[in-house]
Amino acid sequence: MKSLAVLLLAALIWGVGLLAFADRAARATPVEEPPPADAIVVLTGASTLRLEAGIRLLEDAKGKRLLVSGVNEKATRDDIQGITKAGQRLYDCCVDLGFSATDTVGNGRETAAWASQHGYESLIVVTAAYHMPRAMLELRAAMPSAQLTPYPVATASPDAKAWWRRGIDARRMILEYNKYLAILVRESFLKLSPRPDPDVPVLKPA
Repeated sequence: MKSLAVLLLAALIWGVGLLAFADRAARATPVEEPPPADAIVVLTGASTLRLEAGIRLLEDAKGKRLLVSGVNEKATRDDIQGITKAGQRLYDCCVDLGFSATDTVGNGRETAAWASQHGYESLIVVTAAYHMPRAMLELRAAMPSAQLTPYPVATASPDAKAWWRRGIDARRMILEYNKYLAILVRESFLKLSPRPDPDVPVLKPA
């Protein structure tokens, strides 16, 4: 009976945490006028809204350059420009594409290497609202001394305000929450020290 009570308590805590996590994503909105940073990083995903938001910030001079981290290796610069609708001059001068990251851990490493390469100490981080908590944990682990400003973007799927209504949205939210918990456990138990800047290629070879 004691084991069952422990399991029920753990399930209750997990469920309450999930609701709080989803509510946090639903309430997350970007700062209307984020303070300027050295640069901007967009973590790619299914939605193109992240890329569009990142380009708008760059156009508004909120950062000197923009990194699109986690670009599909089959994509070209022209493909990404078409999605972002960025002007040619701005795109050519100030947008870098990162092809090495395949997950959020990779985003952190790729971004840290790029920021170190350019000497950037402050970044605006653009990603989906539901992904932002985990993204910030990974980026802070990879570059603990950097100043990071979150810029969350609402996405249609999962719909953070009604994620329980569709099975696919519920699965995505639960999976994201579990991944977030896993990072919290990792950071708590391993007490990771600052990671060295990895030698990660950022720009796609010509």
